[in-house]
Amino acid sequence: MPRCYVIFNANAGTALSLSLSTEALADMLIEHGLDPVIDDDEVVPLDERIARAVASDAELLVAAGGDGTITALANAMVGTDRALGILPLGTVNALAKDLNIPLELEEAMDVLAANERQWIDVGEVDGCFFLHKVVIGLIPALAAGREHIRGKADVAAKFGFLRFIFRRLARARRFAVAIDRGDGRPKPERVQAVAVASNSYVEGVGRIFSRDRLDQGELTLYILRHLSARDFIRLSWGMLMGKWQDDDALSIEKVDEVTIHAHQQTVKVMFDGEVESMEFPLHFRIRHNALCVVAPAPPENTPADTAGEIVEEVAP
Repeated sequence: MPRCYVIFNANAGTALSLSLSTEALADMLIEHGLDPVIDDDEVVPLDERIARAVASDAELLVAAGGDGTITALANAMVGTDRALGILPLGTVNALAKDLNIPLELEEAMDVLAANERQWIDVGEVDGCFFLHKVVIGLIPALAAGREHIRGKADVAAKFGFLRFIFRRLARARRFAVAIDRGDGRPKPERVQAVAVASNSYVEGVGRIFSRDRLDQGELTLYILRHLSARDFIRLSWGMLMGKWQDDDALSIEKVDEVTIHAHQQTVKVMFDGEVESMEFPLHFRIRHNALCVVAPAPPENTPADTAGEIVEEVAP
């Protein structure tokens, strides 16, 4: 029976909605042929809990929570041969969706039990690893407002958040950055937001910030040069309808590495969905196939590996 060490976030969105207890989680894992050690100690800081997981003799380290828990555990596993398992108990579950891991808990445990492994890329910015994207500019400010309605399902909270968004959009101003795409020649830009993603997001009806491949060995640079309320509505509609990458507010480039400079010293960033503070300059690179995950094999008809290709898709 394979030993697994589980970091369980009982306060994650889906865990709360299921009223999932540690005992119930353990019983389900045992039923799926796993031998679990479950760490649900919310009093202890997450980094200490992760250190205990890494120090254990478990063959499989499992993040049972949202994307924040997954990214935190992955940061301790990059470059090792330990496998990361995922039980998607958060609200967004972006990585699980990209890896075709079922969001239904029993089915996600079937994936763990099958123990099929693959290697995926990891983005790195100033020594910190990210699995999705890092965003600077207006978007983190909008994301910060989301924290005020987290856990609230009432209509009033949702409308309040929309009012907050449009007020921020009305006051938003572009800011100056210099972007070095790896050639040592920073190019000045005035932007509303810049995002650097591990691999590329694809278009498709209802596919919002979704990736087909996580092993292409490339970063994708998204530059949003203006974002009025009209731009926001048009881009949001385009994402829902699966046609947004040719929007004239946005440019997209595939790069091997990128450094972002600015006059200010610190900046708020959205780091895999969580708002944090970082210091300029921000240097990004890709770590190709640096993380082992337990997930179904990617579909055979996904595009072949094109690591290192640098293509400018849209250049307004």
